[in-house]
Amino acid sequence: MDAVAPLRVLHVEDDRVSTLLMGQMLMQQAGVDLRSAEDGADALAQLADGWRPDLLLLDAHLPDTSGHALLATLRALPGLARVPAVMCSADSLAEDLQRAADAGFIGYWVKPVSLAVVAAALTSIRSGSL
Repeated sequence: MDAVAPLRVLHVEDDRVSTLLMGQMLMQQAGVDLRSAEDGADALAQLADGWRPDLLLLDAHLPDTSGHALLATLRALPGLARVPAVMCSADSLAEDLQRAADAGFIGYWVKPVSLAVVAAALTSIRSGSL
C-alpha cells in the first residue's frame, strides 16, 4: 500500500495559546505536516526553502499585517495562487466573514475552533471538495 503524502498546513497566528491549541488539533489528524508562523514575515520565512502548503490558516490580526493582506502577498508567490485559505479569528460579525470571502478565503473559523470543524475541513481538502 502506498503512503499518502502528508497534508502541508501553514498556520499563521501571533497568540501562542491559539497556536498551541490549533497545533494540537491539527496533529491529532493523521498525515499533517504543520508549520507555524507568528506574523507575516515569519510566514514568508517558512516558505523560503521552497516548502509549499496545501492549506493556509491565517489569523485576521497579525503584528505586522492583516490576514487579508498576507493572503494577497502569499497568492503572488509561486505555487500558492490556488491553495485553499481559511481565516481563523474571534471576529464573527457578518461583515468580517464577508470581508474574508471577498479577500479570497474559502472558509472562516471563529475562535475557539472545534476539533470537529478542523477534522471536517481536512477531510474536504484531502478529497478535493474544499
